[in-house]
Amino acid sequence: MKYTTSRPRKIMIVGAGQAGLQLALALQRRGDDVTVVSNRSAQDIRSGRVMSSQCMFDASLQLERALGLNLWDETCPPVEGIALAIPNPGEPAAKLLDWGHRLDHPAQSVDQRMKIPAWMALFEERGGTVLWMEAGTPELERWAVEYELVIVAAGKGDISGLFERDAEKSPFTAPQRALALTYVHGMAPRPEYSAVSFNLIPGVGEYFVFPALTHTGPCDIMVFEGVPGGPMDCWADVQSPQEHLAKSKWILETFLPWEARRCDAVRLTDDNGRLVGRFAPTVRHPVGRLPSGTPVLGMGDVVCLNDPITGQGANNASKCAHAYYEAIVAQGDAPFDAEFMQRAFDDFWAYAEHVVNWTNALLQPPPAHVLEVLGAAGSAPSVAKRFVNGFNDPRDYVNFFMSPGKASEYLARELAPA
Repeated sequence: MKYTTSRPRKIMIVGAGQAGLQLALALQRRGDDVTVVSNRSAQDIRSGRVMSSQCMFDASLQLERALGLNLWDETCPPVEGIALAIPNPGEPAAKLLDWGHRLDHPAQSVDQRMKIPAWMALFEERGGTVLWMEAGTPELERWAVEYELVIVAAGKGDISGLFERDAEKSPFTAPQRALALTYVHGMAPRPEYSAVSFNLIPGVGEYFVFPALTHTGPCDIMVFEGVPGGPMDCWADVQSPQEHLAKSKWILETFLPWEARRCDAVRLTDDNGRLVGRFAPTVRHPVGRLPSGTPVLGMGDVVCLNDPITGQGANNASKCAHAYYEAIVAQGDAPFDAEFMQRAFDDFWAYAEHVVNWTNALLQPPPAHVLEVLGAAGSAPSVAKRFVNGFNDPRDYVNFFMSPGKASEYLARELAPA
């Protein structure tokens, strides 16, 4: 059902990350009365720890460009392709699998310590209001009276308990990887073209690295994903920036010597260019109920928290913002009730379900058909091209990668003699 609107809608967005600010700026552009809440000032974000690796693929970048939010197209180094390597179990210094392919359109990674403050400033310059404060249940109750719609795009403490875990969509109850980020200058570039260099070490974990832009200039982001309890789950005793960098290089020297050789001259971009953590990938029900019974809508990581192994976190946030924007526009003057909230999430889930299923599959030991597809990509450029461009639109993986039958049919067609 399509509605029409003749007046601005009054909307509160709690959380000033990729999802919250993108939606706020989109709604502001169409004339809605939007307020954003952030528990951190722009200066706190600029001077704080890195928050993510945020590699944005073309479809997400196009959503930003349509809103005039592409402030770094001229300065951010492009990510032109994706490459995959798997060490040879019998000879770790050699590669069992080694291939790469260009993306149809380059990706881009801008440090959120630059991006979020810039978008905050843009929102305020365009007349928006940002409230700098912690938001709890009492504040949400007050805003639910003052605003037509309250969206929760960030949540800690009692707010996080408003959105129940969806067990049907969340197969994991514990973290599947020990995670670490290391932002560096001085890495030797990859030959031929820039890429996400993805290294899969069976039973140990994954390492991927790609070019990015931070406040000290072009850099590379090293992402470590260690199987819990394994040798890459090794960050507990790391304290100082120097120890963090040394541990990063030790992992590469131990398991990925070809990546270690790129890192002879690396140094941290800054003392805060590092992060360690772990979390269980979780999907939550999107409609939260305040003690008064009033519904609020969850958004982004609040309702769909993905492991970073597929680099889809910021892309999911962007797609969620776009889906919610479209749902708000379609609602016209009608109330933003619980039915609307569920429908808005369902529109997003039609996309995100494919991302979640693909990401969760890669957190498990690879089955035979996955290895067959990845192996075929090494000799068949058409297979490599399709797999690589799935990062831009993961909905395609269900057609050729996610099940043995579809994979077998696809490879039979692609590898058949001409």
